[in-house]
Amino acid sequence: MNKGFTFKLFHINIGLCGMPVSTDGVLLGAWANIEQSKNILDIGCGTGLLSLMSAQRNENSHVDAVELMPLAAEVALQNFIQSPWKNRLHLIHQDILHYHPAHLYDAIICNPPYFNNGEQSQKGERSIARHTDSLPFDKLLKCCKALMSSKGRASFILPFIEGNQFIEIAKKHSFHLTKLTKIQTTEKKDVSRLLIELSIFPYIYQETTLIIHSKDGYSNDFIQLTRHFYLNMA
Repeated sequence: MNKGFTFKLFHINIGLCGMPVSTDGVLLGAWANIEQSKNILDIGCGTGLLSLMSAQRNENSHVDAVELMPLAAEVALQNFIQSPWKNRLHLIHQDILHYHPAHLYDAIICNPPYFNNGEQSQKGERSIARHTDSLPFDKLLKCCKALMSSKGRASFILPFIEGNQFIEIAKKHSFHLTKLTKIQTTEKKDVSRLLIELSIFPYIYQETTLIIHSKDGYSNDFIQLTRHFYLNMA
């Protein structure tokens, strides 16, 4: 059994759900604009990483974490209970397509599935979490629009090609692209990931680039973004 991953202020147990902690998740959790948000929604929370990072970053927030898969939901709940923020984290074992809360959200955060062709792996919940069959981009964006407040923000991370496709679909749903960070593993590598912020409200657009590795190890930008989480970051 995978023992999980320990951060500075919390531990992620993986259990039997087969969803390891990824750099993608940490990047999104550290990057998303959630500091002023009272109500945060984590769509497809998996083991609960993004919810826990959000709770750590914003001490005034309440985080609802929706997860469809039983094993992942069970693991996320235990991770929440064992964290310092258990009173502000709420696990909802439900399909996001049928989720109808009594309130809207100031911030939505989601590391969405993006494999949309080819043979799916035979690893159960991890396969479902990684393939858009379970949550196509169009349906995800419709959910976000229905669940967001008028000035809310929704943050995602996707590979470069799928991320650009996602942005185009979002525009058809009247979303504004308000923030974009292009991720490169090194200065010489092509952009591999896009950190995407969408809003119904037309905030001023911001675009940046983040390079993960420098010649001496992690880049200063990456260290500054993730230093409150990774154990070995100053």
